[in-house]
Amino acid sequence: MVERSRREIVAAIRAPLFVPADRPDRFVKAAASGADAVILDLEDAVAADAKDAARAALAADFTDLPVIVRINAAGTSWHEADVEAVRKLPVAAVMLPKAEDPAALAAVSAGLGGDVALIALIESARGVARVREIAETPGVARLAFGSVDFCADLGCAHLREVLLPIRLQLVLASRLAAIAAPVDGVTVQLGDPAIAHDDAAHARALGFTGKLCIHPKQIAEVKRAFAPAADEIAWARQVLASGDGAVSVDGAMVDEPVRIRARTIIAQAGQTESGTNRR
Repeated sequence: MVERSRREIVAAIRAPLFVPADRPDRFVKAAASGADAVILDLEDAVAADAKDAARAALAADFTDLPVIVRINAAGTSWHEADVEAVRKLPVAAVMLPKAEDPAALAAVSAGLGGDVALIALIESARGVARVREIAETPGVARLAFGSVDFCADLGCAHLREVLLPIRLQLVLASRLAAIAAPVDGVTVQLGDPAIAHDDAAHARALGFTGKLCIHPKQIAEVKRAFAPAADEIAWARQVLASGDGAVSVDGAMVDEPVRIRARTIIAQAGQTESGTNRR
């Protein structure tokens, strides 16, 4: 697998599901959940005394879906061993939490042999302050927003209006670096999947194209939020059939920027129909 194909795979992911890496009995279940990628978590989901066992349980042969491993942050006592363990596996990507320093990301990329895509998890004030540098770091294929940790770092409320400017910074940084649009953080409410859908729809409206999932019940709703609705697809087809130049469609002006949006919707619809690229 070459880096370009891994980048394409990572770019297509919409609803990846976390599973604790020290629970290999759950790996196959996670792959069968409807998620379009599985994130084996060595970090927050694994207690300190279970890190070695989690690392030993890592695998990528239990599914044809993309497998991502979230390693422990740079500077922790587990980080280097995590990188060494993941290097031996044909994973689609490695997620680095507490991403704050482009040099640390470059070191992870080098430690993995330079051919594994990185997902930089932005979850602190320092990470946001350097997010454009991080997005431009070689090896980084996508940004993800750790919104809960970010709010803990700043001591602010986990509210959409509070996090709006931060989410937009991730979208802008991704666009400037010419990498895939970012992945939004988790919805911690597990009892009502509609909340995950609503959060994902909000993220999509801002330019995100995926959302981290922590429970199988969230997956279908997240996918539905990122899939263009039938009326959007119909509108896009009508726009693209309207010809060139500035024209009127249903009383609204259509020119090239509007057609760009229409092409994006059609492309997203095509991804939804064909499914996520496999490893």
